[in-house]
Amino acid sequence: MWLEQPAFVDTLRRKISEGCRVRFLLGDPDGEVTRQREAIEDVALSVATRIRISLEHLGRLGPLEGLETRFSSAEDAVNHVSLSVFRFDHDAVVTPHLARLVGHDSPLLHLRRQGDSGMFDRFAEHAEELWNRGVPRTP
Repeated sequence: MWLEQPAFVDTLRRKISEGCRVRFLLGDPDGEVTRQREAIEDVALSVATRIRISLEHLGRLGPLEGLETRFSSAEDAVNHVSLSVFRFDHDAVVTPHLARLVGHDSPLLHLRRQGDSGMFDRFAEHAEELWNRGVPRTP
């Protein structure tokens, strides 16, 4: 998002000031799972670098009420490194990263909440579970 969306930091800042809750759950850039994923992907823009880019941009936002960042718990890292979930109220954009592919080469799913216990809720509950076990990051 940081590299593809112009003024993404400004957009986030504006949304947060309007009362939007923004949470980032990231892998540990120095973690073993991150290193393993880098070996699988074998690309120049490594997983650790992409995480550090996110941390750098989040740092530009400064400490804001409504913005939280956590690292995946060590036990959950394998459940998080291969999944990207961007949730917006009743919509979610989900990328289940496939085997040896980089995220942008994996399918992108747009989920809309249609009712209880559907695919949207399953991904939302999974992300919430990972978030709850995440380790708060302090700048």
